[in-house]
Amino acid sequence: MNPEVSVILPFFNAENTLSAAVKSILNQSFTDFELLFIDNNSTDNSLLIAKELAKNESRIRLLKEKKQGVANAMNCGLKNSGGRFLSRMDADDISMPLRLEKQVKFLINNPEIGFVGSKVKYVAHNENAIGFVRFVNWANSFHSPKEIKLNRFVEIPIVNPTTLFRKELLEKYGGCLNGDFPQDYEMQLRYLEAGVKMAKLDEPLLEWHDYSTRLTRTDERYSTKAFFKTKAKYFNRWSERNNPFYPNIWVWGAGRKTRQRAKSLKQEGIIINGFIDVVKSKTTQKTTIHFEEIPKAGEIFIISLVTNYGAREQIKAFLLKANYTEGEDFILME
Repeated sequence: MNPEVSVILPFFNAENTLSAAVKSILNQSFTDFELLFIDNNSTDNSLLIAKELAKNESRIRLLKEKKQGVANAMNCGLKNSGGRFLSRMDADDISMPLRLEKQVKFLINNPEIGFVGSKVKYVAHNENAIGFVRFVNWANSFHSPKEIKLNRFVEIPIVNPTTLFRKELLEKYGGCLNGDFPQDYEMQLRYLEAGVKMAKLDEPLLEWHDYSTRLTRTDERYSTKAFFKTKAKYFNRWSERNNPFYPNIWVWGAGRKTRQRAKSLKQEGIIINGFIDVVKSKTTQKTTIHFEEIPKAGEIFIISLVTNYGAREQIKAFLLKANYTEGEDFILME
């Protein structure tokens, strides 16, 4: 008889954190699950630790993925999973004891939702953590399906190791894709594009540990450039369906970094009519208007690319006050 949940835990050289991560799953209040360990060619003692943990625990299945990379390891787990719900777990994080119980109950009680995450408790192990702290504060600030849809082009809307989703989505829309992009973000964008409704539980159900070895810090597929390239691709397709002026847009922000990112949008076929900034005529590359001179709502579509801390919220507030509707007249990106 198949378990209700398959928890997929890939690991590579995680000897210092693996045991605590696994025990946080084994100690869940919800017990009808299997835990799939996927060894991705570890060279430290991780495999020995995994074997020892699995020795007296029937819920653990130990697998090996020879193709290097978290996407390959994740797909190995997905392919071998037996549960009707699939849960992600990283080898350096800690799940709260009620995590699986609350997430499974949520999906059962909300059949229209296919994919659920949660808030996270951030645990820093690096001095340079301010960027991650800001991301966590942002990710923890919204949880409804509507908010997730509208925020998808800012950053990954759901912290990946908090996710639990219906296996039928995997069968319809596929698993992790390999490429020069952040595979977890691409997967969420792909599912959202397909119309999958996502939500987050409004409480922290995972300790998200930020070690220097985390892929988001070490892998070039998680670089700012790779993230934005992925955003641009999916934004173009979203814009075609939702922007009444497609492929034309106005970009809020005219600084050097914004103009560089705007080039990625142009490469996807987006036409930039002009820029909006606090300084009129800030760039001579395109028409640049002062933000107080924007046309009335319904005459243009605006995408905000300003990355300065706090600016995104100020721009949104200004546009809403000007009767612009988020998702119809403007969208936020970073």
